[in-house]
Formats: sequence, structure tokens, C-alpha cells
Amino acid sequence: MSDAVLYERDGGIVTLTLNRPEKRNPISERDVVDGVVAALGRIQADASARVVILTGAGSAFSSGGDLKAMEAALEERARNPAGTVAYYTDGIQRIPLAFEALDAPVIAAVNGPAIGAGTDLACMCDLRVAAEEARFAESFVKLGIIPGDGGAWLLPRVVGFSKASEMAFTGDAIDAQEALACGLVSKVVPDAELLQAAKDLAARIAANPPHALRMTKRLLREGRHSSLASLLEFSAGLQALAHATADHKEAIAAFLGKRAPNFTGE
Repeated sequence: MSDAVLYERDGGIVTLTLNRPEKRNPISERDVVDGVVAALGRIQADASARVVILTGAGSAFSSGGDLKAMEAALEERARNPAGTVAYYTDGIQRIPLAFEALDAPVIAAVNGPAIGAGTDLACMCDLRVAAEEARFAESFVKLGIIPGDGGAWLLPRVVGFSKASEMAFTGDAIDAQEALACGLVSKVVPDAELLQAAKDLAARIAANPPHALRMTKRLLREGRHSSLASLLEFSAGLQALAHATADHKEAIAAFLGKRAPNFTGE
């Protein structure tokens, strides 16, 4: 894997770490994009990978874009708009598509500032746990640009249209407690306890049957844009598959036998 994104495995839990702390972990440049997309593809292909934790090295979760690289590209962007379109579609926009294609649940362990595309990256994850020092900002407008990474689709689905509008129109940062209040994160913990809190949550999730877990995530994501009738039909098909698994049989036997289940992913 790329050294821009570290990949660590502990049982069924995979931890991905954005590893550009000297730049505060921007995700706009090709090495990071390639690293994130490759890591998510690897997880999707590995049914034994049950849960993912995403965090950042150093003091920041992600600064979003690399402002120095952005400054260096100003003339090129002005001269070649078509090239800028390709820069986004072949670059950072591959990240939300890779997250959308991933069936394993992802927990964002937001260890510090998540700015611009960093906030959107957190929203690409299914759950978010924040350190007390975490900050969030949908700050594109302050740079005279727009959320080019899917933030206008992602953020309203997490915090609602009104709060997303406030964040996007002002570009102002919010702290971890405000993020908790508006539903951007589900838990705030002391900085030193963040990774363990994320691991504890991941372990609770990973204890469940892996096929049912991945299918449940697919249903939740499908439900964001499907009609009820369509979702019910999709649910019936997935439920037929779930009923046929050995883990379903084991779950019932363990419950009735008043013992802990042993799920094998079969």
C-alpha cells in the first residue's frame, strides 16, 4: 500500500491512517487519492474485513486541500478549465465513489481539524467519533470555490439541509460539541481516548455476522435514494440470502441455547 495511507489489520478491524502529518493530511493530491481508493478496494474484496476505522496521523484529521499545491496551480486552472474538470473527476472525486461502493462499515475517528474536504471525508464514513479538539468546517466558500468532492450531497444527508447550508454559506468552523449537537458526530471523547473509543465501537460492530452486516449497510445506503417499495423489494432479496447463511442458523441456536455465538462468515 502507499505510504500516504497506512493500512493496519487487527482481526476483522482495519485501520486506515492518512499519513501526511507534515501537511495536515490533505486528500486532494494523487498519491493520497490513489492510496485511499486502493485501500477501500482491498477491503471490499476481503469479506473477512468487517469494520474500518479511518483517522489521521499527527494533530489533524484532514486539512482537505493542499493550499500550496492549489496556489501553484492557479495559472493552470485559469488557463485550462477542461483540465481542472479532469483533475477533479480523475482525482478527489474517486474517493466518495470508492466509499459508496464499500459494503464494510467505516468509522471516522476525527482526531483534530477536519477542514473543507476533510469534513466531507468524515461524512463519507458511516459513523463519526470525535476527539474534544476536533473541528469541522465546510470552508470552500472562504477560498472562493465550491465543494468539488461531493460535499453538497454528503453534508445535508448527515446534518440536514439547514445546518449544511449554514456551514457551507458561512464557511465557519464548529467545535466537537456543536458537531455532536447537530448529529455530525455521534460521540465526543477526550483526545487520548479517541482511537480506543473507535476500536471499542468497531469491536461491537464486528461481533455481528459479516454477511448480515454488509447487507445492512447496503440497505441503509440504498434507502437514501430509493422509494419504499423499491427498498422493500431489495430487502426481500437480501433477506432471502441472509436466511440461507450458516451464521443465521448459528445466531438462532446461540440465542435459544443461551450461549455466545460463533460466527464464521458462512
